[in-house]
Amino acid sequence: MAEPREKFVAWVGAQILPHEGDVRRWLGRAGWNRDEIDDIVQDAYCRIAGLASVDHIQSGRAYLFQTIRSVITDRLRQARVISISRPTEFALSDVFDSAPSPERVVAGRLELRRVQAVIQALPERCRTIFMMRRVDGLSQREIARRLGVTENVVEAQAARGLRLILSALTGDDGTEEAARRTQSDVKGSSRKRDR
Repeated sequence: MAEPREKFVAWVGAQILPHEGDVRRWLGRAGWNRDEIDDIVQDAYCRIAGLASVDHIQSGRAYLFQTIRSVITDRLRQARVISISRPTEFALSDVFDSAPSPERVVAGRLELRRVQAVIQALPERCRTIFMMRRVDGLSQREIARRLGVTENVVEAQAARGLRLILSALTGDDGTEEAARRTQSDVKGSSRKRDR
């Protein structure tokens, strides 16, 4: 009988305890005060300690968060008056959602459009070589063979494209202005080289 208990304690130490800090931070961000957090975590440990077996648990972290959510749900049900500033069950539903927030999705799409606009503003040869090298993953030798140019030209154009893209993206202006600036940078450097 002592061996299974030792195994259980070892499992809690390895699978549950390492995530207690994450739980406490999450509860703090959700608006619970320190004393309430201590009580919630203690209740969760009591529930876990009452388990007959942990063999059915695939993820200790997920199980701990689910137990915490269950403890909070029970507390909210038992409370006669719930403060408006206190988290509700709806606020707790996003604990397990690992998908990016809608704001991050929109920001990512905007950044992608900005990068695409800047790439489109590159001169045709520079853009073609940059896309073949960075997007298609072709070697300099293969690009040179396909385009009938030297590897030095490919290397120079790929580096130039990357430099112009990074220059445009590090500016504080918007997508169209960055693309225009890139285009004017490219035209200016082409005129200097042609002289």
